[in-house]
Amino acid sequence: MNDMKLIKENIRLRAPELEDLEMLYKWENDERIWYLSHTDTPFSRFDLEQFILHSNHDIYSEKQYRFMIENTQDNKLLGCVDLFDFDAKNKRLGLGILIDEKHRRQGFASKAIDIVVQYSFEQLDVHQVFCHVLSSNTDSLNLFKRKHFSMIGVKKDWVYFNKQYQDEVMLQLIK
Repeated sequence: MNDMKLIKENIRLRAPELEDLEMLYKWENDERIWYLSHTDTPFSRFDLEQFILHSNHDIYSEKQYRFMIENTQDNKLLGCVDLFDFDAKNKRLGLGILIDEKHRRQGFASKAIDIVVQYSFEQLDVHQVFCHVLSSNTDSLNLFKRKHFSMIGVKKDWVYFNKQYQDEVMLQLIK
């Protein structure tokens, strides 16, 4: 990736490895967060293994890419960042982030967003990065606002979660 470093202080973004399988299995099958990926069925270990083994890691052909977030001090897996809906023609992409529960509120998401936004703007040459956050997720909303994402709209009653409809806030960061 040229001189692009996917590291900031004690955080590294890297491709998924087979050693990540158990954590991916845990996250992908946590029904409490299925609303994030609009999933309503579990994934098998086999499916996730095939994803890791057979992904060509080409955002241009797959229109998406997953980075694993790793602590450089102890190589612990902290979470993942998903780039999705990559549109090379219009130079935009979506960003989603998940930090494992035991690693939240320690600044890891903030650093990972810094890395992936810089990568998106410099390496992928996108003009804008967007994300969607439930209005009830004030921690994430505040994080993206601190990262200079602007709120551009609210989709009313967009996600049925916790037995009620919730609004989804659209945010974007323009280069």
